[in-house]
Amino acid sequence: MFRKIRVTILDDHQSIIDGYLYRLSKTPDIEVVATIHFGEELEPTLHEFSTDVLLLDVSVPTAPDNANPYPILNVIPKLLDVYPNLTILVISMFAERGLIRAVMQAGASGYILKDDQATIRDLGNGVASVARGGIYFSQKAHQLYSGHKSTNQPVDLLTARQIEAISFCAAYPDCSMAELALKMHISNSTVRNLLSGAYVRLGVHTRSAAIAKARELGIIAPYGPKFSA
Repeated sequence: MFRKIRVTILDDHQSIIDGYLYRLSKTPDIEVVATIHFGEELEPTLHEFSTDVLLLDVSVPTAPDNANPYPILNVIPKLLDVYPNLTILVISMFAERGLIRAVMQAGASGYILKDDQATIRDLGNGVASVARGGIYFSQKAHQLYSGHKSTNQPVDLLTARQIEAISFCAAYPDCSMAELALKMHISNSTVRNLLSGAYVRLGVHTRSAAIAKARELGIIAPYGPKFSA
């Protein structure tokens, strides 16, 4: 029996979600099962709603009371471990080579730029493509990714675990070392070692400076612009 492609959307602006809903409604074999606005809603939503394709913005706030970007780059591989049949398609306003490469290395199946109107108009085809096991890029994102993937990237400065530690620091800047360790399910000393190693590689001396430098280099999710939905 034919089954529709089940889609969950994570974006913090309702107007953008509405636009995606309109585009996807034109493809009869796609069903949007959930829409959410905050990163901490993602895992509970995927647990509740069986999802084939996740449309994902990389710079969403962590929670209603925490405007810091959710550590999406580190969550992607964990989601794919828990949901091996899940496919992730990133839609972002950030045309940054390092970020696109980091997203693809994390396990995403494509990257669409929000200002690429032709690709957004054809969003249903992109969803269907990745659901069938393909990859999908908007034109400019593909040019940035393919033209840069063989060169040394800023993301190569840090190990995957160091990136994870910096990402969690960015998402939860007020957390103590012990609280970060609990969230990452590792020991305090391991968090401390990961951060100190990252500081050395980034050429900084403090947590806030490391976060700022990692954002500047496109290693972790940047802040998005503030505008009303």
